[in-house]
Amino acid sequence: MMDGASLANSTTSCPCSKPYPEDIIYLPVAPQLVARTRFSPPPDKKRCMPVEEAMEMLTAEMRKNEGKIAMAAIVGPGDPLATPELTLAMARAVKSRFPDLSLGLLTLGIGCSRLAGDLAEAGIDYVEVKVEGVRTEILEKLFAWIRPGAKTLKLADAASLLLKEQRDGVSALKFRKVTVGILTTLYPGYNIDHVAKISSEMVELGADSISLVPYCPEAGAEVNLESPSPETIKNAKTKASQYLPVVPPRLHHPHRTLPAEQTESIVPKPSNERPNVAVVSSNGIEIDLHLGHAIQFLIYGPRQDGLACLIETRAAPEPGSGPLRWQQTAEILKDCFVLLTASAGEKPRSQLAQAGLKILITEDNIEGMVDVLYGGGKKKGNK
Repeated sequence: MMDGASLANSTTSCPCSKPYPEDIIYLPVAPQLVARTRFSPPPDKKRCMPVEEAMEMLTAEMRKNEGKIAMAAIVGPGDPLATPELTLAMARAVKSRFPDLSLGLLTLGIGCSRLAGDLAEAGIDYVEVKVEGVRTEILEKLFAWIRPGAKTLKLADAASLLLKEQRDGVSALKFRKVTVGILTTLYPGYNIDHVAKISSEMVELGADSISLVPYCPEAGAEVNLESPSPETIKNAKTKASQYLPVVPPRLHHPHRTLPAEQTESIVPKPSNERPNVAVVSSNGIEIDLHLGHAIQFLIYGPRQDGLACLIETRAAPEPGSGPLRWQQTAEILKDCFVLLTASAGEKPRSQLAQAGLKILITEDNIEGMVDVLYGGGKKKGNK
């Protein structure tokens, strides 16, 4: 493992630190994770946006870069196939507005086989599947957890299921004439010697290409390694190219470092009409409740001296009334520019966004997050 200084230096010179393809617009709409490796920290859920906001961002980018955008990519912080209704809604919205725009998706592959027909019908023409190994013993060492559904499985069982889902998914996508790229991260001491096997098995399933991304250490991860050397990377690419074309990754998406020009609209700002922030919390300290469980909203706003503070609490509408509940919520919070919650379903996210209230999914402490939204620096204690 690496110390803090080594981590900082290694990250700066990391071989995978390359700019994003300029012809791709990333649409970070998938909120739910299905797995996490031991070498990556939890993602920043605040960068997840509703479909309506993602379409606003895409439309603005298409207008600004007319003729230069080749693909829109549906990405995380979570896995797009963990919330298929949301992903399909995003795909259909893109294709309705921009029918000639190529549409891609980055996924671990769980659900690919079941959803392949729906994805193709919705206009998805490229899927990048993250395949880190094709043997369960390798996946058990790489992943901290894998959660294919609502029920948590033992890691060995989940790894076996993941392999089956990926194999069936690649075949199903190819049957639907969807282009499939394989994305493999090169973890020194874990899967680099396994790359040829990954490439050979994926070509048999019909995959079109493979991309190899060198591992880079990240702050906050459970385990940190040294990045692979240029010679090691070169050898891995040579072995993989015996079976599949080795190409640069199209949708590799370290979500915490999206280009600033593509994330300006993600963090909302106060206005004269909407100066306040609404918060869902069980203890008044952390943002820790699902929106559906809220019994009240904490309202924060600027004082006369400009500093933000708790202004009041407002009762939340009673659950069980369906869409009416979110209409009432929009009215209760009509002076708020953002609602902070630990989780929220797609229907309230969409309905409130249409009413002008943006939702940010986060598990930060309230004080620090409110400070950020009003232009301050992020305070200690935030996750």
